Amino acid sequence: MNIPYKSFCWSLGTTSFRTKNFNKTIEEQLALLNEFWTLDENQNTEWSGNNELQSRYYDFMHEKGFLVGNAGNKPKDAREKTSGLVDIGLIDDNRKLSKVGKALLRVSTENDFNSDNQFQIAKDSFIYLKQLLKTYYEIEGQTVRPFMVLLRLLSTFNYLTLDEYTYLLPLCIGARETTEIVGEIANLRSNRTSIDEIIINRLMNMPNYIVALEYLLENDVTEDLVCEIGLNRKSRQYDKPYFKLYNALFDVFVNGDIDSLPSVYSATKDIKIGKWWRSYLFDTSSESAIRKFPSAHLKNTAFDYATNESEFKKAFFKTVHLFKAKATLSDYLDLNRRYIKTTDIVLFEDDTVKLDVVPQYFFKSVMEQLYSDIFVKSELLYENCSIESISACLVVSDDTIIDGINEELGLSVTTIEAAREALEDNRYQRLQHLIDTKFTDENLLSLLDYFEDRNDTEIRNMVTDNADVPTIFEYVLGILWYKASERQGKILDYMKLSLDADLLPKTHAAGGEADIVYEYCATEAYPEHTLLLEATLADSTNQRRMEMEPVSRHLGRHLIRTGNLNSYCVFATNYLDINVIADFRGRKSMPFYDTQDYSKSVNGMKIIPLQTSELKKIVSNGKTYKELYPLFEAAFNSTLPPHEWYNPFVQML
Repeated sequence: MNIPYKSFCWSLGTTSFRTKNFNKTIEEQLALLNEFWTLDENQNTEWSGNNELQSRYYDFMHEKGFLVGNAGNKPKDAREKTSGLVDIGLIDDNRKLSKVGKALLRVSTENDFNSDNQFQIAKDSFIYLKQLLKTYYEIEGQTVRPFMVLLRLLSTFNYLTLDEYTYLLPLCIGARETTEIVGEIANLRSNRTSIDEIIINRLMNMPNYIVALEYLLENDVTEDLVCEIGLNRKSRQYDKPYFKLYNALFDVFVNGDIDSLPSVYSATKDIKIGKWWRSYLFDTSSESAIRKFPSAHLKNTAFDYATNESEFKKAFFKTVHLFKAKATLSDYLDLNRRYIKTTDIVLFEDDTVKLDVVPQYFFKSVMEQLYSDIFVKSELLYENCSIESISACLVVSDDTIIDGINEELGLSVTTIEAAREALEDNRYQRLQHLIDTKFTDENLLSLLDYFEDRNDTEIRNMVTDNADVPTIFEYVLGILWYKASERQGKILDYMKLSLDADLLPKTHAAGGEADIVYEYCATEAYPEHTLLLEATLADSTNQRRMEMEPVSRHLGRHLIRTGNLNSYCVFATNYLDINVIADFRGRKSMPFYDTQDYSKSVNGMKIIPLQTSELKKIVSNGKTYKELYPLFEAAFNSTLPPHEWYNPFVQML
């Protein structure tokens, strides 16, 4: 018997393109494809079915440093690395840049991400928003636009828990299924059902699962039968280990042989998603404990109610497919989140998913009209069109923003300026919460340790993997300085970084300056001035080459442009080279000229270098900027030679 696999959910993109620095990687991929197609040998060639061309593109990516290693199947790897961009319309099936792909590449190349839309999101984010509104999939004869489904659920419930987002949202593959999920989420929140029940009920209503269960119930269980009823999408042979698990569970729950429990544990280790089974069946991960006291570590499960072979088969079948489904949906969680976060209108915080203030109000207000588009194809996927072209109801006006602010924040502002100020206040409230929960002093100290050791994995785990580590270092330095400045000033403006909707950094392919330019008003502790915070994680050799000239150039140009000679620079790094210290100290008495007009110059610059070890002192000792400024001033005025200068200075921190 050959029972077909049928999709029960959607996912955005492909799991083979689940990369770090997601925005940057997409932009680099577009640039690579754009260049690849200009090469003479690729002119007048077709991508589809052309393994030679696809291998050539793989080699091209490799030569450009876009990927490492050596794929066993180059054409397949080239297809997988690009298929996600086809799905969201940035390139067509022939891997040529679409009009919208060219628009996104232009934004990246020009490094111009400033907002040009009523949602007040960056240009690239607005392009992604429009693309995801158009992106559709055909699943088992039905059409669905996943991002619009998300908007539908968020408009209905205001938020989704992370579990609802992970396990229930992707089950909305059609109009009927979406209506069912809306009802089930309401039941879930009233404690009338569970996520597991919702998933099992969905699967057990699908024809192929019904046939598979009947086939199991009507036949003796063999290894081949277990493979067949497993409905594995790639190869039925992958499910062979389930036969051993079936027999071990049968011995325990039907034959009553509790001493076979260790065999159950052992069988789960041969299954790729065996951790789901172990967590479900046992209250410990210790195999030796299970061997010593089997019954003491067995949890209550659906198998307890299987009083005969038929009931046992049903419990086994449902549990197999529940865990397979949950494992698949869990695997898609991160992928879907990466794509959805590119829009910068969806917030992922505190294990909840919700829309930002204006989008929440706006999409709720138009959902009745928009709903009819959720389950139809878009003919504009590859076009760089206006948002109104996607659906006539998607017209965002100043009045919409004002109404949204008032509705969502309980205000009564009447002008767009006041509305934007309220939005800014809301962002800073979210920033305070982010700092209080994610960037405590303890976490900052851990991060600084990781920067010193270049433990990039832990850095990404603690902050984000949508930014490279040097960008994260600049961001963490900005947060640290904001706290030292007693949370005064517009740090979100001062950090010259791209931030996502959750106020975390993201890296773009174009790069560019990412300095922090901190503005200070005059106080009793210091005069009005600007502080340029420069950060690098370059090693000792690269540091001399990369930082000695750019740091002084940035500060010199700033001083000439503003005329405020009280302004200065703090240079932060994980390692300070002695010649970098000497160069910065030398700038105290060295003139800096405007290269376009030699009549404009400044006579000396104040540059204070700091290692991460000193940044940790600032955090540990709770130093405020009011305390740091006079220390920096005293250090600047010191007459000690460079090799004697740093240690006495840092001892004051």
